[in-house]
Amino acid sequence: MYKKLFIIKLLIVAYIWVPTIVFAQEALWLRYPTISPDGSSMVFGYQGNLYKVPASGGQATPLTVGQSHSMMPVWSRDGQWIAFADDRHGNFDVFVMPSAGGQATRLTYNSANDFPYDFSADDGAVYFGSTRQAPATSVRFPSITLFQNVYQVPVKGGRAKLVSAAGMDFAKLSPNGQQMVFQDRKGGEDP
Repeated sequence: MYKKLFIIKLLIVAYIWVPTIVFAQEALWLRYPTISPDGSSMVFGYQGNLYKVPASGGQATPLTVGQSHSMMPVWSRDGQWIAFADDRHGNFDVFVMPSAGGQATRLTYNSANDFPYDFSADDGAVYFGSTRQAPATSVRFPSITLFQNVYQVPVKGGRAKLVSAAGMDFAKLSPNGQQMVFQDRKGGEDP
């Protein structure tokens, strides 16, 4: 009797734990996937690093490795560069790196978090969202958690320039760079 009870308990434990062990190798929580302009590869975030994989499938190659958190990759329109946010200096700043991998270059140096949205039509600048202080003429009340101001910074480095303080999240430019679509983030007073 005890032998049967032991076997039943062992089977129950195996039933619960074996799938956990078998599936532990699956990559979970893949975040911010973005496909290259030519459709040949993807970049995504996983456990704080960025990985690149052929769109047809296969082995993912790490683009960033380390203790910092890299996220929100954005492809340049020509597919040569990837902009991303990384907190290696304490807060999230915008970096760019070759899409094949290599040295990342820091573009923003503000104490507010900066998150890349898109490249300009000519790939010469990165548009990003930031909770940096809005100008006094802004129609929105200041909030470091609600409203992202949109800035642009040259890919080769330089001073960031305010594009809009209208509270625009996840802004994307049209192919010719003349129009911008974005997510409107409502304030606390809006239903």
